[in-house]
Amino acid sequence: MHFYTGERMSNDVDAVFSRRIALPGDLEVTYRDPDGAARLLYFDRQYNDTFALMHQDAHDDSVPLTLKSLDASILDVRLLSALDLAVSKISRFSSQDREDIAALAKHGLIKSAPLRRRSEQAMENYVGNLGTLEGAINLACRIVSDAEKRNSNVP
Repeated sequence: MHFYTGERMSNDVDAVFSRRIALPGDLEVTYRDPDGAARLLYFDRQYNDTFALMHQDAHDDSVPLTLKSLDASILDVRLLSALDLAVSKISRFSSQDREDIAALAKHGLIKSAPLRRRSEQAMENYVGNLGTLEGAINLACRIVSDAEKRNSNVP
């Protein structure tokens, strides 16, 4: 979210890997934020994208992230597209997820029609309560549609 909107920081990294990998038990980075406060960023070992609503092409459509001092031929770091990030938030659909979807829409990064289309396509591979999921998709699209209307009224 922060890479796309700058609106929310997280203390953890949710990541998946294209191959099996042995990670150190204490994969974390300490740093100082712009105000000089000490911060910790850690790898969330509990994250698993199979629990989220995820379009089958989400990884293929992900966006490469260029990081200084990181050779992309050794480690290719990618972000879900803004659209797939929004789709991934629909299955849990907590208040934070709704706020994230609204922020993506406010910044003009997602639109309601493509969100509905991508979400409904992702449902084909989803295991869970589809009725609840359909309700969440409808609400997410309404959130985005409302943001689109507000954005169109801004000169």
